[in-house]
Amino acid sequence: MSTFSSLKTTSERDIEVTMGQEKHITRATAYANSDDFRRIFVENMNSLYLLAFLLTADHGRAEQSFVSGLEDAVGGNPVFKEWARSWARRVIIQKAVRLINPRPDNGSGRSRPASLDSDYQTLPAERHVEISAVLRLEPFERIVYAITILEHYSDHECSLLMGCPRREVLPARTRAFAGIGCQVGMQDQQLSNARAQDPGLHVGPGSLIELIDVLRFVRSA
Repeated sequence: MSTFSSLKTTSERDIEVTMGQEKHITRATAYANSDDFRRIFVENMNSLYLLAFLLTADHGRAEQSFVSGLEDAVGGNPVFKEWARSWARRVIIQKAVRLINPRPDNGSGRSRPASLDSDYQTLPAERHVEISAVLRLEPFERIVYAITILEHYSDHECSLLMGCPRREVLPARTRAFAGIGCQVGMQDQQLSNARAQDPGLHVGPGSLIELIDVLRFVRSA
């Protein structure tokens, strides 16, 4: 082998070693570690807990979903850093679904909806009404609504997360919209009656669009 060929081979080996080291470093830094997930759960505690609460309609179960979601995120399979925040929300959804185990039209996991705690008292009163309307839905409809409308999952992804046929997702979402609309409409009528008796009362009616907007705002806060 010529000296030139020997140098070329050595150089190629050096390049391969260097590239291998760079790949190792990139691979190590590309994944979220346990500290990354702990920081995400601390920094986004309000929005993650609100998601768990909307899914479970129960403060105790929401706390369970939050804590076990954190444990899974910290000790689970590696996830790319850019996906870590979305993954944190996904594991909470998974925990809540397993905890509630919702099925269409059987009222499984039904409990009296809890009220919003002091962390959310800064939201306008009409927003409380709208969130309460979501909490009053049957578990299956409520979770479908939260996953597909508030979290933007496709019907197919929703069916996988909930372990149900895809054909059950659209009817459940339709029932959820009808239920929320009915609850908000009743409250709007009550507010209208209250304003008629007290013209100085300034409380605006709610809407589903505003509900979605406020939940997205809390999510991104």
